[in-house]
Amino acid sequence: MKNIAVIGAGYWGKNLVRNFHELGVLKTVCDGAATCRQAMQAAYPGVQVTDDFDTILNDPEIKAVVIAAPAALHFALAQKALLADKDVFVEKPLSLTRGDAEKLVRLAAQRKRILFVGHILQYHPAVVRLKELINQGTIGRLQYIYSRRLSLGKIRREENILWSFAPHDISIILALAGEEPSFVDSVGNNFLHARIPDVTMTNLKFPSGIGAHIFVSWLNPFKEQKLVIVGSEGMLVFDDTVPIECKLVHYPHAIHWQDGQPVPQKGEQIAIALQDIWEEPLKAECRAFLSVIETRTPPLTSGEEGLRVLQVLEQSQHSLEQKEKGGEKIGTESFSSEGKKVSVPIFPDDVFIHPTAIIDDNVKIGRGTKIWHFCHILSGSKIGANCNIGQNCVIGPDVVIGNKCKIQNNVSIYKGVTLEDGVFCGPSMVFTNICNPRAEISKMDQVRPTLVKKGATLGANCTIVCGHTIGQYAFIGAGAVVTKDVPDHALMVGNPARPIGQVCECGGRLNDKLICMECKRPLDIAS
Repeated sequence: MKNIAVIGAGYWGKNLVRNFHELGVLKTVCDGAATCRQAMQAAYPGVQVTDDFDTILNDPEIKAVVIAAPAALHFALAQKALLADKDVFVEKPLSLTRGDAEKLVRLAAQRKRILFVGHILQYHPAVVRLKELINQGTIGRLQYIYSRRLSLGKIRREENILWSFAPHDISIILALAGEEPSFVDSVGNNFLHARIPDVTMTNLKFPSGIGAHIFVSWLNPFKEQKLVIVGSEGMLVFDDTVPIECKLVHYPHAIHWQDGQPVPQKGEQIAIALQDIWEEPLKAECRAFLSVIETRTPPLTSGEEGLRVLQVLEQSQHSLEQKEKGGEKIGTESFSSEGKKVSVPIFPDDVFIHPTAIIDDNVKIGRGTKIWHFCHILSGSKIGANCNIGQNCVIGPDVVIGNKCKIQNNVSIYKGVTLEDGVFCGPSMVFTNICNPRAEISKMDQVRPTLVKKGATLGANCTIVCGHTIGQYAFIGAGAVVTKDVPDHALMVGNPARPIGQVCECGGRLNDKLICMECKRPLDIAS
């Protein structure tokens, strides 16, 4: 039965489309790019193609969705699909924050839906056999795991190399170790972009004594995908870039002690046969998803497994960021390479800061706040809890932003501006802080304060001239230019902005009797 929809048919999504189509279950493909939709229509004439995700959610014949959109969209798309009672396959990573991943896991459990994460190596025939050999004791007690994932391929800007390449290897290492790491440390280098690591090395240590290293890079002259497993009685090497007959090799090497000295003893390498179980790894993963949605059994790469991988990614990312700021975090303090204590910002675990964002010292950020691509938060600024700061925003220095504020893309909030709780700043709206600026004359001693009170909305491309107060729940229309104080609940439009009515807390217009035409509450209650 054709009951699967794939969301995103680009770089990797087109491979999922192909496999689910070959398995005879693909009904719909959804993608926002017209060129991509045209390519899908040409390649799969019998498949529905759309750019509207809601049509998929409202289609009762579609039982499951496969999400291969950019990583920044994974949480929102998966959440909507689960709320629509669809089973969900999400490509790695499950989300960009552990907090969002936890929400998806809880939601899937509440709705009794399958949440499946695309950690493809778990379904690779060579890895399946590798696990069997380890469980049979072929290489003795597990001691050390080393992975290399290198290429000169697609270089991303929405995520760094750690988040792009390492999830697969972290997933396998956690599965082989069978426990959570007690120590996570990462080092990296940025060559193509000042804030996006291109090369990272992650060191993991486990309570049982197992150690692991993960080396990832997209600045390698050739593709390399290799996993080395070292045991007390031998070694296994999985190389995914070689022919099938060489992909998995057993090296019966061992270390023996003679007169108190370790002496290596080498054996003849043994290629492990895979032909009897061989299948394209992605097809095996797709089959596994179809199987679990049919049997309602927990998947090998469940939401919980994705959450464990995400936790290691966040710990690795935090380690990278601490080193970029000149110190290594130890407990709640940091130390420079000379052993001196240094001050570095430490934020709550559920704060999300995109790798391309720059956060200066002496910045405070509340719980649950998200700061997206290419933002710069300057020293002395304070941002409240559960705020959302869109792409390419500049905040500070010494700016105060309340709780639950939403700052859309391309907004600069300069010194002198204060936002109370629940303020909405539309895309590309403008604050000023000096009335008569000159490029050649510093006038920072003439900054005029601007206060935006609780719940106010500042529409797209509007301008707020400095030295004024925007009242509670006021609504500044798109493109308006505010040149004087704005009363509470006022609806302002034009240049210069003029009042044309009043609005409720919910954003609806008030009628002549000051009753909201949307929520039907009178202004004195709404206030």
